[in-house]
Amino acid sequence: MSQQGYSHAEREAIYRTIRERRDMRHFLPDPVDQDVIRRMLEAAHNAPSVGYMQPWRFVCIRDPDLREAMAQLVDDERHATAQALDERGQAFLELKVEGIRECPELWVVALCEAREQYVFGRRTINEMDLASASCAIQNLWLAGRAEGIGVGWVSLFDPDALGALINAPEGAWPIAILCMGHVEAFYDAPMLAQQGWDQRRSLMSLIGTDGWPE
Repeated sequence: MSQQGYSHAEREAIYRTIRERRDMRHFLPDPVDQDVIRRMLEAAHNAPSVGYMQPWRFVCIRDPDLREAMAQLVDDERHATAQALDERGQAFLELKVEGIRECPELWVVALCEAREQYVFGRRTINEMDLASASCAIQNLWLAGRAEGIGVGWVSLFDPDALGALINAPEGAWPIAILCMGHVEAFYDAPMLAQQGWDQRRSLMSLIGTDGWPE
């Protein structure tokens, strides 16, 4: 082991957290300790970002009417997605894709306004702002799993409509509704795999050497 590496137990804890992270849709009503939420947000804020732009912004949702409006936005997009899926539409509608009304903690993650000022690392790949914010969400997700808090990333919404609901400035772009809370149990496997929607591909099928994977 490299002298810079962690101990065996520490490594195992990290890899276990990665393996057992789940996109959760079922939550208990019990409130979450705000110190735990703070640690999760700090983990998110410690994420890498291209050009150190730190494009993530977090909005805590406390207003019940706003929560309900967000749930309606998601429901509208859920039905639009089902229509776009054609023959799989009905199977999609039978999936539980969010827990907005049930989760005790509801947050929006958005990209900040005025991102055009950040050129470092984005001149040819503009989407690196999204990649950076996604790293922040993954950090929060893993911290949540380590804390025993379930997290579900919901992306079924119109970003402009959600931005209007949270009074986002022009140019800001919501990318995630995060449902968070205690859970009865973490899923044994990703829910979409359990439901037969898709299965994890083998790692080797995704790896190429000196060219695209065969």
